[in-house]
Amino acid sequence: MTMAIGTERYSGFARLLHWTIVALVVAQFAVAWSMPDIHRGTEPVGLVAWHLSIGTAILAIMVVRAVWRLVHREPPPPSSLSPLLRMVSRTTHVILYALLVALPLLGWANASSRGWPITLFGVIPLPPLMATGARLGHTLGDVHGTVAIVLLVVIGLHVLGAAYHLLVVRDRTVQRML
Repeated sequence: MTMAIGTERYSGFARLLHWTIVALVVAQFAVAWSMPDIHRGTEPVGLVAWHLSIGTAILAIMVVRAVWRLVHREPPPPSSLSPLLRMVSRTTHVILYALLVALPLLGWANASSRGWPITLFGVIPLPPLMATGARLGHTLGDVHGTVAIVLLVVIGLHVLGAAYHLLVVRDRTVQRML
């Protein structure tokens, strides 16, 4: 049985990567809102350590996801989608990918400037992106907070787009990722 264009499901691995990122981003924002403010002398323990660990996991999985997407054919969008909505969809996805890579890199640079060790999955040490005490690294920490808010807005747009497909267009776009 041939599926109509735009109704084909994503691969199991692509769906696993997508929903793993969703879970990690939800956890990351919960930790970020719960952890103490970071000031001079803050140590990377407790919720701050969790924030760093989840951030490196997000970065690692996003790299895998981006490579997977470049190497494997993705199901095409529904043929009924207007050119404007196709462009909005593509742009939103590119921005999501960029933010989900940039945000952990900004945090990593900030942590490096504080002299905090960064590890992947708590095991593999990662090199510092900034020298300890680097002013730019501290500034990137402020940028990190702003970019996190931008990410929330873009995630909101993504969720609204999914709701539009599910409830208004009813074109099975959402079911392709379930």
